[in-house]
Amino acid sequence: MAILTRRAALGAAATLLAAPSVRAQGAFPNKPLRIVVPYPPGGVTDIMGRLAAEAMSRHIGQPVVVENRPGAGGNIGAKVVAQAEPDGYTMLLGTMATQGVNPILYPDASFDPRRDLVGVGMMADMPNVMICNPRRWNPANAQEAIARMKAEPGKILFGSVGNGSSSHMSQVMLCRMAGLDVVHVPYRGSSPAVAAMIAGDLDLLFDASATSGPHIKQGTVKGLAITMNRRIESLADIPTLEESGVRGYHLSVWNGVLAPARVPQPILARLQDAFEKSMDATMLTRLRANFTEPLVIPSAQLQPWLNEDAQRWSRIAQESGIRPD
Repeated sequence: MAILTRRAALGAAATLLAAPSVRAQGAFPNKPLRIVVPYPPGGVTDIMGRLAAEAMSRHIGQPVVVENRPGAGGNIGAKVVAQAEPDGYTMLLGTMATQGVNPILYPDASFDPRRDLVGVGMMADMPNVMICNPRRWNPANAQEAIARMKAEPGKILFGSVGNGSSSHMSQVMLCRMAGLDVVHVPYRGSSPAVAAMIAGDLDLLFDASATSGPHIKQGTVKGLAITMNRRIESLADIPTLEESGVRGYHLSVWNGVLAPARVPQPILARLQDAFEKSMDATMLTRLRANFTEPLVIPSAQLQPWLNEDAQRWSRIAQESGIRPD
């Protein structure tokens, strides 16, 4: 009888000790969450971050706010999230640059986004678009632009939205595959790069379809080719670089939400569930309206997909020989 009483007492004590943890998990979330966008306002990642925050807030039961933490090609914001308290309240709007390129470009022994961040959900996939300002230079198509770059090595001013960005990688891949030599002009984000293009300061620029698309539709800039190996619905009249003669060329830019890898599994599952519900028909329509293609990957397949993609971009970054600003 005494043994049974002691066991009962120990069981009751264990229940009392576990109760705060259970209540804490059950209460998540009980305050606003944040999505850190590791780039300046106005760019494609900022646009996607605000779409994700608005949609997730409807399904998570709390406001989700966006915090811009730009710098080091997205590495500063990624590190902020990786080293944040793993309580589920801080997330990252990640990209192929933050996960695949930056570990090569900005090696940091105290931080590895591939190790320290885990996927919540993929959001969108999009190409970069090779654009020009017809008032400065008006090639008929990408073939004509490539022909001039070959004929005038080291003379074409080819902008990017930042060193090591997908925009820069698009340029590096094009130069390698087509045998080109251009002058790389990096800017700190999409907004200043597009502004420079509109002002007539550049010959060419690779910019994400989400931010270049509206300017193309308005006629402010001209779209010559996209970096994906298939056309996209929202810019269906713009051919691919592969169609333009650069065989085997394919580069796409993904945006997704990530969390610190040490977030407890029940909280991660709650975040993933809210994100999955946010990718409804309304969100898919909004993504397409922003010149992107929805990218939906089931939670069970998400981490293997991220790991494989990061390895691919790490290899490309190493082979490119790019260096930090």
